[in-house]
Amino acid sequence: MIQKIKNIFHLLIAFLANVIFFFPARRLIVIGVTGTDGKTTTASLIYHILRNADKKVGIVSTLGAQIDGVVYDNGFHVTTPSSFGLQRLLRRAVKKKAKYFVLEVTSHAIDQNRIFGIPFKIGVLTNVTYEHLDYHKTYDSYFKTKTLLLKKSKIAIANKDDGTYTFLVDVERLKNPADWITYGLTEGADVNPKTFPFKTKLLGEFNKYNILAAISACQQLKIPDKEIRSAVETYINPVGRADIVYNQDFSVMIDFAHTPNAFDQILRAVRPLFRGRLIHVFGSAGKRDYIKRPMMGEISSQYSDIMILTAEDPRGESVGKISDEIAGGVKERKSEIIKIPDRREAIQAAVNMAGKDDLVIITGKSHEKSMNYTGREEPWDEYETVLNAISLRRSSEPSKK
Repeated sequence: MIQKIKNIFHLLIAFLANVIFFFPARRLIVIGVTGTDGKTTTASLIYHILRNADKKVGIVSTLGAQIDGVVYDNGFHVTTPSSFGLQRLLRRAVKKKAKYFVLEVTSHAIDQNRIFGIPFKIGVLTNVTYEHLDYHKTYDSYFKTKTLLLKKSKIAIANKDDGTYTFLVDVERLKNPADWITYGLTEGADVNPKTFPFKTKLLGEFNKYNILAAISACQQLKIPDKEIRSAVETYINPVGRADIVYNQDFSVMIDFAHTPNAFDQILRAVRPLFRGRLIHVFGSAGKRDYIKRPMMGEISSQYSDIMILTAEDPRGESVGKISDEIAGGVKERKSEIIKIPDRREAIQAAVNMAGKDDLVIITGKSHEKSMNYTGREEPWDEYETVLNAISLRRSSEPSKK
């Protein structure tokens, strides 16, 4: 009830923001992308394809904002900005004569009416798994919130292979085949690898889904297939997505995975590619999504030889308690579990223990530039921390003559 009252206030703020900035989205073709995992890559792909086709386009995603190639900062831990921040960016896109705008949309932004006043031409739903239940309380509420983007869009695009698809077909306003497009790896989907073959540098089956989602959206925007294929083939991972930052005698990868589903996708994809051990460094956000912690531990244990549990924005919650809850999900001790609360020390330990052909994969922080230990943001750079750890290891090794 309290959240519903707050959302009425958010709606009034969103309406005011639209008025102040003259309803800028009405002058743009807006593509919204939502889902538990894959939102950022899918949105970035759509942006890349449109840019490759010489279209003026803006984007707002977890990685920040870009308008026709110019980068803008969203702030810390922000995917969909506040109503005023979002409308300001949309207005800026209009002033720069952009035609298209790609918007990564969170369930919080939908529920809090931050996207009020935006006429979505296309809405894309990548998947819906367990996430943000601390806010939405139930999976059903979370799922229904996600579907609101599709209901607001003229054209709805969804993953036919996702477990939620059977529930989607019963959603009102999505029963008209004319405004309903599906994608997937199976032939039953409207857009699949047989109907639209493509080449890609991206790793893993999960990225094939992201690519097919982007292809589906761009086809609806009448981008020629040849230009879509060309863009998909040249696209590289956005920062912090399956990003190999060191690849010599051992390898180090940084990835943003922070949900059970994302863990399963990335770890399953990389496990067969490395002959050595898989050392997984991760934690779970404090005061968020308690239910997912044991699931993350269980999934990591299925692929990892060593799990190093550490801080990931604890927000004043005990890192030891969070780590215990993650470890508590491991049903069979398939991997060694090490708990190192300080993330910098955890990364250093992982790098130091890596042997020939091992993979160190560090998940959860990725591109983010801050760490919330006690309730306030402190500077953090995952890439710098990793490179420093490698440098320290190298400097301590005996020189080879």
